[in-house]
Amino acid sequence: MRGVVKRFGGVVALDGVDLSLDAGSTRALIGPNGSGKSTLINCISGIDAWDEGEILVGGEPVEGKNPVGTARRGISRTFQTLRLFEDMSVLENVMVAMHHWRQAGLISAVFALPRFREDEARMRREAMELLDLCGIASEADRRAGNLPYGYRRLVEIARALAIKPTLLLLDEPAAGLNDSETEKLAELVGSLGGGDIALLVVEHNMEFVSSVASEVTVLDNGRIISEGTPEHVRQDPAVLKAYLGSEEDEEIHG
Repeated sequence: MRGVVKRFGGVVALDGVDLSLDAGSTRALIGPNGSGKSTLINCISGIDAWDEGEILVGGEPVEGKNPVGTARRGISRTFQTLRLFEDMSVLENVMVAMHHWRQAGLISAVFALPRFREDEARMRREAMELLDLCGIASEADRRAGNLPYGYRRLVEIARALAIKPTLLLLDEPAAGLNDSETEKLAELVGSLGGGDIALLVVEHNMEFVSSVASEVTVLDNGRIISEGTPEHVRQDPAVLKAYLGSEEDEEIHG
């Protein structure tokens, strides 16, 4: 991101943001409520258009208001509020994200030709591998809407991985989880780092942030006020001032 500005009427949600991630890195994005965190990832994922600046992935520009295009570019995300297909099975929820990679054409699908059947088998196999990675393969045939909340979070992550992203955006993945679920999630997110995927994790829980990210960026009023290791930002006076008196004050102190 280079000099990205996003306005909503007279409100400046992002004010000249510069941000970079390398393949294999995990960066956390934190900040008080209303600091611009969700707006930032909405811009990266093509949900929102921005007013100034540019966003590039792999050297190629991202277009605002084009989430389908960004997904095809290998940009995947989860949301603060779960967006699963609740009447579909867990396995089907993951497989639906793979249709972008389907090789069989319409005629093969209509007549269930061998190419279509091969695609379905491959997608099912790869979806099961992702569910196994997320620790929920045993739930593959369950209706997604019947799962406990923590499992549904993991389904959403598995589905995001099914796009085969080069950039994965996780929007408050630990929200609503208990301590045990948060610990398991941290293990999963930690296992995704160090490969070909760049991860940007938006989160309030500093204990979770410290366990998954080596670098942290802090937003306040649409501007980056601090960057560095989790320990550095915990002690940064500008960060403490931004959180002082807010509901997140306890969390920034651990």
